[in-house]
Amino acid sequence: MPPDRRERRAGLTRPDEPRRTGDAGRMHLTHYGHACVLVDTGTARLLFDPGAFSSGFESLDGLDAILVTHQHFDHVVPETLQALLRANPDAALVTDGQTAGQLDGVDARTVAPGDRLTVGGAEISVVGSGDHAVLHPDIPVIANNGYLVTADGDTLLHPGDAYVPPGIDDLQTLLLPTGAPWLKISEAVDYLRSVAPRTAVPIHEQTLANPALHHGFFENLGPEGTTLLVPDREQTVGV
Repeated sequence: MPPDRRERRAGLTRPDEPRRTGDAGRMHLTHYGHACVLVDTGTARLLFDPGAFSSGFESLDGLDAILVTHQHFDHVVPETLQALLRANPDAALVTDGQTAGQLDGVDARTVAPGDRLTVGGAEISVVGSGDHAVLHPDIPVIANNGYLVTADGDTLLHPGDAYVPPGIDDLQTLLLPTGAPWLKISEAVDYLRSVAPRTAVPIHEQTLANPALHHGFFENLGPEGTTLLVPDREQTVGV
């Protein structure tokens, strides 16, 4: 028997319920688990946050840029990053100044909110306050960059570890942080509602025992007009 409306509105859908899938678009993405996502705009291949909780990205080549939102190990591992850069000698490394300072022997382009750059025909705007979400008042706040990608009219936001506004009114795709020490599900739902993208792809899920429970909240409490897309790990989908 399917869950009643009260269960659906509470986000308590069964984990094995069918998930929505996206139609092929000009922009494609591949989720390698947690915060690591490959975005292919058709003119640029952009890899975000190849951290310790992600896998399957290690043999990628043909990358135009590797973008790191912040220094935490679940978003970047120096040894893994160096191997990626050796395999992709033409790829630009883009990150914040604090993270760049911790990456010995690596040539990085340091950026901060307000900066813009063009990679392979894709425009990347750095957005947000520049700060990671607060973990605890006793833990110093580190830098965090959100990256808004625009290519041929398609837009995608990777906010890193903060619920940053995209800075545009009609966002096509939001990579939505789903589980972390700095968030709770009500905040995630409120962020999804405030951004109201056409498509939301849950990421940053490896801290959760059962991410499907959180997906149910997004499905049932998210804004009208937003499609929830949950691709399988390493599955390439159009957005």
